[in-house]
Amino acid sequence: MEAKLTNDSAEQKETMMNKILGTVSGSFAPILGVLAGSALITALLSLLKTLGWINPESGTYMILAAAGHAIFYFFPVFLGITMANKLGASGYVGGAIGAALLEPHITDLVAKGAQDVSFLGIPVILANYSSTVFPILIAVSIYALLDKLLKKVIYKDLQMFINPMISLIIIVPLTILVFGPFGTYVGEALSIVVQFLSSKSGLLTGAIIGAAWSFLTIVGLHWAVIPIALANLAATGMDPIIPMAAAAPFAQIGLGLGVFFKTKDKNLRTLAGSGLLPSAFAGTTEIITYGILVPYKRTMLYVAIAGAIGGAIIGSLGVAGTGFALPSFLSIPVFTPMGLFLLGTLTSLFIAMILTIVFGYESKNNAVAKNTVKDFVIGNVKRETISSPLSGEIVSLSTIADPLFSTETVGKGIAIVPTKGEVVSPVDGVVTTIFPTQHAIGVTSAAGAEILIYIGLNTVHLKGEFFHSLVKQWDYVKKGDLLIQFDIEKIKDAGYDVKTPVVITNTNQYEEVVLVKDGEVHAKDDELLKLVV
Repeated sequence: MEAKLTNDSAEQKETMMNKILGTVSGSFAPILGVLAGSALITALLSLLKTLGWINPESGTYMILAAAGHAIFYFFPVFLGITMANKLGASGYVGGAIGAALLEPHITDLVAKGAQDVSFLGIPVILANYSSTVFPILIAVSIYALLDKLLKKVIYKDLQMFINPMISLIIIVPLTILVFGPFGTYVGEALSIVVQFLSSKSGLLTGAIIGAAWSFLTIVGLHWAVIPIALANLAATGMDPIIPMAAAAPFAQIGLGLGVFFKTKDKNLRTLAGSGLLPSAFAGTTEIITYGILVPYKRTMLYVAIAGAIGGAIIGSLGVAGTGFALPSFLSIPVFTPMGLFLLGTLTSLFIAMILTIVFGYESKNNAVAKNTVKDFVIGNVKRETISSPLSGEIVSLSTIADPLFSTETVGKGIAIVPTKGEVVSPVDGVVTTIFPTQHAIGVTSAAGAEILIYIGLNTVHLKGEFFHSLVKQWDYVKKGDLLIQFDIEKIKDAGYDVKTPVVITNTNQYEEVVLVKDGEVHAKDDELLKLVV
């Protein structure tokens, strides 16, 4: 009995952590693009100023600087909107809570260093909340709980204006009195811890972050680190975390280059090449991560070694970021000193590339199996129609909380809300990927389509529980063969969304991926996607 209680407690803690990380990632994902774009504007201005091509006192500079800085200054507003939406509350109220922290009356009091401010006789600790993260995360989390309560007790026809009024009256004062100072202190404390570790051994700290970052990204734990980096920038204007973490994406660029030069597989070279551009110039490495790093597990060691060495160099030399940016060649001016940042990241890139070229990217057994698939998939991809692998309701990929699927980074396709816990093969083909946790499977069709079926969101954290695979990697399968069984209700009870993306991961080889069915779909019987070449 005691063991059962212990296991239940551990499962509950794990589920809660998954929910927290899912909320944080879902809140940051919609604004990552504008964060990265704004950071690139700041980087460009920094470069132009260094070269003497723009006067920092000119109107041109100030207007462009406003374009680059706005998202960061008003970050509580944007994060308030996205987090409230993620939690099922009103994004407008969430944004208003963030805006209240930056309202001119409050910012004037902070600027003047006012000491005798109180609310209903309670002393107020004033702080500058521009660019902060933790205060609004806490405030909107509490607001979402309050909003659920109000929806239960307030008459429906009055909720449109009564709920926002009560929420703002309660949450804004609480934020300024409690959540804001607490969140600020938490951010500062985490910043101090990172800076302390860096000061004691920047080399060790950089090695750990550089080695681990790619794997934190794969499981979504990097979302817990990004707010700390933003808190560092808000508190001191400098952040050591992202520069050390930058060694990892540059190592993945090196991996992509190594595979591009090493492989004789035309499709794999195309995949590597298509992943290099967004990785090098936008800092988005998902194509390399999920197209090469995950399938070819030997490369994980290369990326870890290269990331550790590059991160150690960057950490030991005290490189810092002056703004938030997804690490890429275009964002180099955001990091200082630029030369030392380049030394660390390029070292990481070249080590990963050389290791891949010298030692290869797949084991002997894996290579034999891949050759079997090449014999099976004759010639280039062909036009074909993919049947539905599940029974359920079709929904758009844009409804998926994971940005890798919602932005079609992994590939084009659709998602299905399953009504039956069975995945069948949508084609005649070969099982080319089966995740150890059995929550996802990849099938390559006889005509060359690479199909990924990913059951649920963040279900990797279930570690295989509630999933049962009936096939192994490199098994030949026929259309309609049962591949995986899963328990829909138990997955839901564990707190996971069961929406299942079905995507074509080699989308770039097709002119179009067309949905041929709407609404309800049945496995085996209904066609789902038409692939046009």
